[in-house]
Amino acid sequence: MQKRIIDVAVISDVHLGTLGCHAKELLTYLNTIDPKILVLNGDIIDIWNFTKLYWPETHMAIVRRIMAFVASGIPVYYLTGNHDELLRKFSGLKLGNFHLCDKLLLDIDGRKCWIFHGDVFDVTMRYSKWLARLGAIGYDLLIMINKLVNFISQSMGRGKISLSKRIKDSVKQAVNFVDDFEKTAVDLAIENGYDYVVCGHIHKPQIRECINENGSCIYLNSGDWIENHTALEYAEGQWSLYRYPTSTATTVQVPLTLELSLPILGINQIGIRELEVA
Repeated sequence: MQKRIIDVAVISDVHLGTLGCHAKELLTYLNTIDPKILVLNGDIIDIWNFTKLYWPETHMAIVRRIMAFVASGIPVYYLTGNHDELLRKFSGLKLGNFHLCDKLLLDIDGRKCWIFHGDVFDVTMRYSKWLARLGAIGYDLLIMINKLVNFISQSMGRGKISLSKRIKDSVKQAVNFVDDFEKTAVDLAIENGYDYVVCGHIHKPQIRECINENGSCIYLNSGDWIENHTALEYAEGQWSLYRYPTSTATTVQVPLTLELSLPILGINQIGIRELEVA
């Protein structure tokens, strides 16, 4: 199978070690791309819920695939999130092409790209971690119920539904949290002169241009591999949002591309360089 060449690939919120993780689909995706840089933007391994009782072969296969990228000379940046925050004590670790850090600043074709998980904006995470952990348990339980509901629904000839999406889209507080999260990220990015701000954490894939009284930037969110099965890709001078195909596990869907009127400059012409890792 011919692999798609991508300048930068960003995935987040995989939650390896949980029942909700769609590792098989993610592995299919990783086997179809040839990235020049791979960014793992937090919550890749769910240390909060990690147990030796549940670590399927497909989850281990994801780890092996990532290390294969490292061994082949591809820089891999693992940015810590809240579910893998225990790794933050090792931030700054570099093993060959593998980098463990909390945030990443790249110069992509002359534009500054600020990448971080985003849990620093979560008030619950900062002041009530026990409440956040309780919410994570409830979310995992909801995912398990959702799997049962979908099994029954598909047995009846109906399509899949996402209970968590419906709840988040219908609860006003959840909607307001997402809006506040995105606005905070955008305001800080514009204030610091960044052209792109790339986050994860809220499991809501997004690419859009944002403008405030101080300027503008492109806000991007890589989504997750629990509900949305999405990744961000930068290739041929533009960002796109990849959505894993829902029809078959072997088909590679053409990324949904949002035109941003950016110059088409290949990585070999201007390139991508690391400005800051921390």
